[in-house]
Amino acid sequence: MADGKIPEEFEVGTPVLVCRWRLQDGTLPLENRHMRALGRRHVLGKKLSRQLLAWAKQHLEWTLEDGTHDHPDGVLMLMVDAEGRAAMACGDYEPLPDATLATLLARAEQGSTEASETDVAPETIWVSRGRGLAVGMAPGEHPSGTASLVEDLAKTLGMPVERDPQLIARLADGSLRPTEAFLVSDEHGIVPATDASGALAQKFAGGWDRLLTRARRR
Repeated sequence: MADGKIPEEFEVGTPVLVCRWRLQDGTLPLENRHMRALGRRHVLGKKLSRQLLAWAKQHLEWTLEDGTHDHPDGVLMLMVDAEGRAAMACGDYEPLPDATLATLLARAEQGSTEASETDVAPETIWVSRGRGLAVGMAPGEHPSGTASLVEDLAKTLGMPVERDPQLIARLADGSLRPTEAFLVSDEHGIVPATDASGALAQKFAGGWDRLLTRARRR
């Protein structure tokens, strides 16, 4: 692992897929969820090989602690090139400087574009809808590791989750003005919009903070 760069000892070309996962105290919260989401991703129309998935799992088990020594609360990056070769690196975590709805929506739009190519969006936008939640995802799209956590948290609260492929467009053109919205990100966790926040968004953000706190205590 290197400081935010592909290690030289790996012969990896220009990445066509980059996964960015938040670290805490040298551990990877949601490791199993991230690995399941990784296994559902496609690169250039092909699923990632079993060998690559096994390699990634092996590195997490064998080298994560040593590799994150300088960045225990940083970001782990998994990079895959067009030939299916991969490398891991870690670097510092930088919080979002701006968490307005417009900024979070722009990130969700980028995530949606990635999902159209890989079947998994690393970042999604969520809004309150009635007694439940709506997320800007296509019906057949696979959730990221963190998005799967939010879906499960919603289930425990008895809240329905609706996948709305038009949600991002409606937010972008102003036809939908949510009372509460938040970004769900593998890198940044759950980030309430500063101009569209409330008790529900803060509840889910608090769940993410508790997850990091438990990781810190291990």
